[in-house]
Amino acid sequence: MQNKLVYLVFSILALATIIQSCQNETSINYKRYYVNGKSIYEKNCQSCHGADGKGLGTLYPPLTDTTYLRLNRSQLACLIKNGQQGEITINNISYDGIMPGNETLADIDIAQVIVYITNSFGNKQGFFDTETVTSNLTKCK
Repeated sequence: MQNKLVYLVFSILALATIIQSCQNETSINYKRYYVNGKSIYEKNCQSCHGADGKGLGTLYPPLTDTTYLRLNRSQLACLIKNGQQGEITINNISYDGIMPGNETLADIDIAQVIVYITNSFGNKQGFFDTETVTSNLTKCK
């Protein structure tokens, strides 16, 4: 009876190890980018957009609007790197402030922030890699 229990425990541990090792590279990178992106967000973005991503009244827009983020996904790297000036409308509310850019962030940092904001605050938009950020930054207006 004790041998069967040992065998069962060993089998469960072996199966768990196999399942864990089957994660693909994108899944692993997603998790790493998300965690690092959260840290970068807290340091650089949270004071305006809030810990909950809801922004601040009509001063700073929310990051909870999945539609806006999805429709402007190719512009997010430019917004983070270069900032934003001019009026934007999110959830029928106009925002006309100035968002300072963060030119010191590396492309990988920007990708990580994008993964975090597009997968937090009710958003579920998947992985965003560094190569896409680099490509999008070459197209900034």
